[in-house]
Amino acid sequence: MEKIIFMQTNYEKQEEKAKQDNSSIIISDSVFRKFFIEVYSITIFTLRFFKEVLKPPYEFNELMKQSFLIGYKSLPLIVITGFIIGLVLTIQTRPTLAKFGAESWLPAMVAVSIIREIGPVITALIFAGKVGSGIGAELASMNVTEQIDAMQVSDTNPFKYLVVTRVVSATLILPLLVIFADAVGLLGSYVGVNIKGNVSAYFYFSQVFQSLEFADLFPAIIKTFFFGFAIGLIGSYKGYNSNKGTEGVGKAANSAVVFASLMVFLIDMIAVQITSLLQN
Repeated sequence: MEKIIFMQTNYEKQEEKAKQDNSSIIISDSVFRKFFIEVYSITIFTLRFFKEVLKPPYEFNELMKQSFLIGYKSLPLIVITGFIIGLVLTIQTRPTLAKFGAESWLPAMVAVSIIREIGPVITALIFAGKVGSGIGAELASMNVTEQIDAMQVSDTNPFKYLVVTRVVSATLILPLLVIFADAVGLLGSYVGVNIKGNVSAYFYFSQVFQSLEFADLFPAIIKTFFFGFAIGLIGSYKGYNSNKGTEGVGKAANSAVVFASLMVFLIDMIAVQITSLLQN
């Protein structure tokens, strides 16, 4: 009798273990399925964007309006952040260079760091948090209140009016904001140099421009167009295809920031690899 009970207990344990293994396989399968469905949906959304952006009529008024709103609302935060980045980077780098007696290299090193990498990436991340979440929440709220459906009924193309204008605006405005952030970051670096020294503005900026080359500026500006495109596209995609209900607005804004920030890092990694291959 005890042997039968023992065998029944082992069978139950094996059955429970098999159920757990099957559930883990099902969960992993559903995760991969959701991932590939999401990639497929974003790809279709991107192809539709390129189709609509080339087809008339063009919404120039809405494009100018969105460009002004995106740039105007983002500029103060980006300028403040750029100044702080230049100031803090200079203050933190000075002691390390002082150990090797290379303080004279401080302006050149900070300038190359800001122009090449820190300025574009940090600005793009702030842009993703400010603009990407705003686009996602705005389009999601319009989807919840059925404004997008109303535009379709009134014979207006909501995709061209809402999505194309915002994506193009983000693509064109982000490089301009990066240039502003780089300039203010160099100004902050100049202030940081003069905290424990006395360097004239002419001497500082002459060292900065002597250290910079076209190979530093061109790739850094080009990749910001891709940053802006990815941020605008993901924010529009998440908002345009959000779930109905107020909960969908929060999820759209949150997921837009997360995926846009991830795409900024992925694009930057690819851009760095391509730049290094071209320079070699």
